[in-house]
Order: sequence, then C-alpha cells, then structure tokens
Amino acid sequence: MVMEETEENEFKHIHKDYRHHALADDHSRIQFLREPLWINYPKTVEIIELLQRLLDQPKKPRMQSLLLIGESNIGKTSLIQQFITNNKDYSEEDDFEESHLIKPVIYAQFPASGDEKGLYIAIIEQFWTPFRATESAVRLRHQAIHLLRECQVKMIILDEVHNLLGSTAAKQRILMNVLKNLSNDLLIPIVGVGTKDAAMILHSDPQHASRFDVVNLPRWELDKVFLALLLSFEKKLPLRKPSMLKSREKATALFAICRGNLGDLHRLLIECAICAIKEETEEITLDIINKHNWLKLTDGIRNRKS
Repeated sequence: MVMEETEENEFKHIHKDYRHHALADDHSRIQFLREPLWINYPKTVEIIELLQRLLDQPKKPRMQSLLLIGESNIGKTSLIQQFITNNKDYSEEDDFEESHLIKPVIYAQFPASGDEKGLYIAIIEQFWTPFRATESAVRLRHQAIHLLRECQVKMIILDEVHNLLGSTAAKQRILMNVLKNLSNDLLIPIVGVGTKDAAMILHSDPQHASRFDVVNLPRWELDKVFLALLLSFEKKLPLRKPSMLKSREKATALFAICRGNLGDLHRLLIECAICAIKEETEEITLDIINKHNWLKLTDGIRNRKS
C-alpha cells in the first residue's frame, strides 16, 4: 500500500508502466537503463504501418518492395526489430494435427562478401537448420526457397544492404537479380535496410528502381517534435525526480551533442541517467549533460572521458 502511494505521489513524471523501476535499488535501475528501449514517434509509426501494408498485400506477379535508408545509428535496426516483434513466429496445426512453424518475416544481415552464396546462407541460417556452406549456389538457393515456402514467409528483410556497394558492378547486378527472382518466385516483398549510400544500388537499373520504394529515416530537428521525443524518453527513465528535459536549456544542450541522431540521443540520455543515479541527483541536470559533451562525434570519433 505504501509503495503504491509513493508511486502515485512522487513519480508522476514517469509513465505508470515504468514507475515501479524507480523504487528499485541503484544497481537494478542501472541494469534496466541498459536494456533495449523502444520509443514510438510519428515517423516510426508511419514506416511500421507501411511495412505492415507490404506484409499484408495480396500476392501478385510483381510485388512492391522497399529500401529503408538513413545514417548510421539513426534507429533503422530498432525500427525493424519492433516490426518483427509485431509479427512473431508462431505454430499452426494442419489437418493431421501436426504442428508447423510459421515465420511471417525473415530478418538477415546482407553478407559482407556481397556474393550470391553468402546471401542464401544468410537466409538459411535464420531457420536454424543444417546446411553445407560448400554446396553450390544452385543447391543453396533450392534449400533457401524450400525453407521460405515451408515456413510461409511473407517478407524478407535484409539489413546492411549497403554492403553490396563493396562488390563489382557485375556482382551488384547479379545480386539485385537474385533478389528480384526471389521476390518473383515466392511472391513476397524484399525490404533492404542500409545507409543513404544504399540508394545508389538502384541507380544502375531502372527495372530495380521501379521495384523498390525508398524511405529515408532523417535526422531530428530542434523543434516541437524533438521536445515531445525528449518527454517520451523522460517518462521511461527510472529517476526519482523530474529532469524537465524539454526545457529550452536542456533540450538545446542535448541537441547540440546528439545533432539530431536518435541513437546518439538514446546513448546520451542513458549515460546521463546512470550518472544521475550514481551521483544521487536523481535528475539529469545541465551540468550532467555538459559533462557528457564528449559523446559528440568529431570527425567520426568520440574521445571518451572518465
């Protein structure tokens, strides 16, 4: 009863689903801060809804696919993981009461090697089934397609698709044709995820460009939407005092360090919250933010301070 009153009276700045974390000991709170954290905001909602429409689209000879691009650490992979969480694997029984695994979405890393065999292996590995890497590309393709059909896969998502740019122009054409054929044979969309450079892959062939819509996950601007994002973050931080992150001084200081990069903002806020717990301030002060100015990227390098 006392615990419930404490939550109601003292932790109104925290979302009700997270208030109990503020009552934990310091070690537990810091461990919680280091766990993955998902923040919904309008652009991610828009993209996840787009992905869901692609997943649910009726099968047809030419399935529309998607290329999701953005700078490193901008939140692309977290967005994809949230979409996959919304479309988890499940089991289904057939007429003979035998259970079959259904995998609506397959998520794989585009191979650094940028070759056809590497792509098939990356897909097969998601099924946790034996395979021989020494097999020919033809045999691996046959196994990959069999598994994709057997598990009724409705979408293939390939992260780090910009790895393809490290291949020769000839290899790029081969891999893009492989993706096109997979989509045609299985009647499913392909979603590529990568840096902005990945869009260059589509410039070489109008046919490939017409199959892939391109969606950009941009940097944030210092505006009302960014302030709303800070408020959303604060509601999930297990600090016992309100930090008022959306105040002009703090929001400006945070933006100056993260420069509109969502992943950098996330790390900055976690580091600041941990510091607030260790220093027993229980709020992210302007001094704490400035103390973590080293998190600002300079020429792609961070010089960490103890």
